[in-house]
Amino acid sequence: MDTKITIAIADDELLFRQGLISILSKEQNLEILFDAENGNHLMEQLRTAETLPEIVITDLKMPGLNGVETTKLIRKEFPDIKIIALTSYFSKPFIINMISIGAVAYLAKNSTPKLMLTTINEVSEKGFYYDEQVMRFIHEGLINKDDKIKKSSFDTNYFTSREKEVLELICKQYTTNEIGEKLFISPRTVDGHRNNLLLKTESKNVAGLVVYAIQNKLVTIDEQF
Repeated sequence: MDTKITIAIADDELLFRQGLISILSKEQNLEILFDAENGNHLMEQLRTAETLPEIVITDLKMPGLNGVETTKLIRKEFPDIKIIALTSYFSKPFIINMISIGAVAYLAKNSTPKLMLTTINEVSEKGFYYDEQVMRFIHEGLINKDDKIKKSSFDTNYFTSREKEVLELICKQYTTNEIGEKLFISPRTVDGHRNNLLLKTESKNVAGLVVYAIQNKLVTIDEQF
């Protein structure tokens, strides 16, 4: 039996929110649990929900509790929920900030419905989804950050060669099964390596692993572009 991807949506623009619900409701593998007009409304519903959504899609610019503060609260109170940031402001500083506080995907409001659906499905399957533009922004925004500190404190022997291979494939956005096939190991073994990486890097989610890998220059993503 296929499990549906459960979703909650927060956006103060009623017409946009209803349009988004209409698009997503047509997909058989998606289920909208509830929607909210701002961050406060969303948090109220999350705190009283019998079933939590797997994914929250939140606008960043909302009256009251905005999407940035809402994301911080969700990461603190409901760390298993994956957050897709939705905004009209598709700029490097905004993206870097949202990813640093826990968003696992970033969508411009003028994105196509197809890209929205792709992002939701990828986030559900892999834990995050960054398109080429977002990956560039992450790379440019993080690669030189605290460079001296990272170089002096980071030990490349901290990870096994297999963990490094798994990490590189995670950053290239391969699924668990695809990583297993490429490395000739079982999906369960891939999960084990990923869990070890999360522990060693103290990352809270797979998106955090990607940021860590780029910050510490463990992977080269240029070849993807």
